[in-house]
This record gives sequence, structure tokens and C-alpha cells, in this order.
Amino acid sequence: MPTTPDAAAPRHDEVDRIVDGWRRARTDLDVAPLSVFSRISRLSRYLEVARRGAFTDAGLEGWEFDMLSALRRSGEDALSPGALMHETLVTSGTMTTRIDKLVARGLVSKNRSPHDGRAVEVRLRPDGIARVDAAMEKLLEAERELLEPLAQDSSAALADTLRTLLLTFEADDPPER
Repeated sequence: MPTTPDAAAPRHDEVDRIVDGWRRARTDLDVAPLSVFSRISRLSRYLEVARRGAFTDAGLEGWEFDMLSALRRSGEDALSPGALMHETLVTSGTMTTRIDKLVARGLVSKNRSPHDGRAVEVRLRPDGIARVDAAMEKLLEAERELLEPLAQDSSAALADTLRTLLLTFEADDPPER
């Protein structure tokens, strides 16, 4: 759980020290981007630990959570392999392997679509629903703890700022996994 810094104490973190060091070492460079991206990078490590813990507690790996949560969010708990590829940003070969692994674990089923016999549907099974729901509950609990030092309006402002930045990247170049 993060600790809230003392308001009276100087507000310097490790990134401030890194940025100051680079400013001294390379006075010719504008190192301001480090103030943002080094913090995002460091925060992502804390988030990754929280995510891994939430998934492990539910008996899932990260990629399994991604697949199951895409199905859970679909509204009908079923998607085609192509739709799952789009949701999880993986290749066709990777998707086939992942679906087969989830079928073997009894977390999803893979069947021909009743609407189109040529199409395949991947559908959550009860254990898949239970595991993804448990992981999501743990993840949200952990993420709330990570955001605890921020006031609610600050958290919302941060989300808006990060959305603005992320949209500039996603519009032209979706990330690959």
C-alpha cells in the first residue's frame, strides 16, 4: 500500500534526482520528458506487481485474464477468434494456441456458431467467469490502493491527461503484444 507523503516534507522523488543529474551532466539537453515518462515507467512496475498478484490469486496468467476479460466484456460472453485477436492485439497463430490452452483448462468453449456454421465462437465457461470476476475484483482493489494518495478529482484529471496522450499514439500505431 502506498504511503501518503508528509505535506510539510520536501517533495522530491527518485525521478527528480535522476532528472537533476542529467541536467547537470548534459546542460545542452531538455530532459523534461524524463519527468513524465520515468514516473510512468516506475509506476507501471507497481501496477505490474498488483496485476500479477490479482491474476495469480484467481489462478490466471496475464494473457489469460486479457482473453477472459475480453469475453466477459463482450456482453454475451462469446466472441469469434478474429474479434478476440482485435481485442487482445495478438497474431492469429498466438490466438489459436491461447484459445486451445483455455479450452484445455475448461475456462472457455470453442464451437461452431449456431448462426453461421463456418464461423467459430469462443464462449466463457462458468469457471472462466468465476476466475475473471475474482481477478477483476482483486485488481480493482489493488488499483484503488495505488491511487489512494490522489484526491478523486486529481485521479480523474490524471486519467484525462493520460487519455489525451494515449490517443495520439493509438490513432496511428496500435501497440503490438
